[in-house]
Amino acid sequence: QVQLVESGGGLVQPGGSLRLSCTASGRSFSIYAWSWYRQVPGKERELVARISIDRSVNYADFVKGRFTISRDIRKNMAYLQMNNLQPEDTAVYYCNLNSHIGVHWGQGTQVTVSS
Repeated sequence: QVQLVESGGGLVQPGGSLRLSCTASGRSFSIYAWSWYRQVPGKERELVARISIDRSVNYADFVKGRFTISRDIRKNMAYLQMNNLQPEDTAVYYCNLNSHIGVHWGQGTQVTVSS
């Protein structure tokens, strides 16, 4: 089994920045893609960003130019650098890993943007 643990969420003022981290551990696995999703109460979980094994990157339109996804292959970690955060970015952010075993989710980390 693969476990994902996120960290880095919190409260930030509008225009501020946060960096989310996700660490994967467990049995040996081959990584196909890392992704970050977010969800607010009453809405479906939505894709924020994805980085694939070939290093191709995709972003949701609402974060382009503000968020950056990256990974550290040796550490089995992924990151989401979030700049110029706005109140509408408030959500629970989830790390997602697509591996040869299957799809794995972290427990989520709360990001709140408020003055």
